[in-house]
Amino acid sequence: MSLKTIRRITTIACCLALVSNLTGCRFNNKSETAQNAIDTKKTDTTQVIIPTAGNSWVVNQLNENTTVIGKEGIHNWTNVNSIIHTYFKTTTSGNLSIALEAKAVDGLSSVKVTIGDISKTIKIENNTYTTIEVGDFNVSEGYNYIEIQGITKTGTTIADIKNIILNGEATKSKLYFVNEDFYFGRRGPSVHLSYKTPEDKDVLWYYSEINVPEGEDVLGSYYMANGFKDGYFGIQVNSENERRILFSVWSPYNTQNPKDIPDAHKIRLLGKGDGVTTGEFGNEGSGGQSYKVFNWKAGNTYKFLLKGKPTNNDETDYTAYFFTPEDNTWHLIASFRRPKTSRHLQNFYSFLENFRTDTGYISRQANYLNQWAYTTDGQWTELTEAKFTADATAKKESRMDYAGGVKGNTFYMKNCGFFNETTKINSVFTREANGITPDVDFSKLEVPSIKKEK
Repeated sequence: MSLKTIRRITTIACCLALVSNLTGCRFNNKSETAQNAIDTKKTDTTQVIIPTAGNSWVVNQLNENTTVIGKEGIHNWTNVNSIIHTYFKTTTSGNLSIALEAKAVDGLSSVKVTIGDISKTIKIENNTYTTIEVGDFNVSEGYNYIEIQGITKTGTTIADIKNIILNGEATKSKLYFVNEDFYFGRRGPSVHLSYKTPEDKDVLWYYSEINVPEGEDVLGSYYMANGFKDGYFGIQVNSENERRILFSVWSPYNTQNPKDIPDAHKIRLLGKGDGVTTGEFGNEGSGGQSYKVFNWKAGNTYKFLLKGKPTNNDETDYTAYFFTPEDNTWHLIASFRRPKTSRHLQNFYSFLENFRTDTGYISRQANYLNQWAYTTDGQWTELTEAKFTADATAKKESRMDYAGGVKGNTFYMKNCGFFNETTKINSVFTREANGITPDVDFSKLEVPSIKKEK
């Protein structure tokens, strides 16, 4: 998760299909053997060194990413059936000369390197890192990938590859790739929508909806619907077998460790719904967290309702409800009391992020729709204007695969997957108004209470 640092995968075929639209499609390859020698003393001002640690994924064996791709690059690579893609974006088309900084740890290996429909095979037999020439290729403007696959090996591993070295016409203009902060670079850019709210009015309730299209429910995705000044509320894909509704509130005490929070600054639980787990969180600020394991479905539209009401003791109570179309019911998630705070709901936003590094090469998208604010004077106001922003990974241009905008009466956001569309940060969008107020009977919502454990 991240907005403070700020927080689908179906089958192998789906993973390959998601990336096959990029320049570098791996099918119908023409193969030739590359020369292995390169003059390491040769200098070229257009040379670009791409670290495999921040830019590579095993695209057909998801579970291998954490063992094969590490801080030192490609290593512990043993499976000749593994297909590795290293991504980069060019701003011009042209020739590209490729070399690998690689070593064979305990034997002799042959490796196939592919861009587009051209493949070249090299031998790696040196047991220390050496620059090995692969050859020349042509690339198109935009995101490309270099595909690497082991062919044969005599040792336990195929090869360790630290860097990919690029030269040539295509490197004379700017290239985009992850060169630092590999963890966040591999997670991919997070994107946000900040909504314009009623001026000079106190907002008591915040309502919105999310629809994740079929095929866009990628592992590691957090589709956050109701973000506010003191927390966030949305849905996640946590594993192949688990999905969650997550609601969290930050403590006013600034720390990454919830155990450091003084009692007077702790978030207190006022109540939770059936099947909801509550506790604390850290490492992105700290505070109170709640989640409900729920198998929400891609293609369905889910509703989120958040209440924020100050008390008489310089505290504010935040309560979250989640509507499931499967049973046409509002469910209480949790209610938290935040100390040292006296305000109604403020700073409405949504975001889309990936919190798993192993799925950072797969795109995901969601539709954010029907945002409304209910003010203390009993009026619903539709929120139709939103500002698009992105995180530090996008701002420093490590990753350019992020987008957002509006389609009719719906905002959308998209990230990861190395697509070529990029939306300008700080763009402002206005959606068409629906004009139909949310159908919510506040009197029928479950009142939060601490229930005795059975």
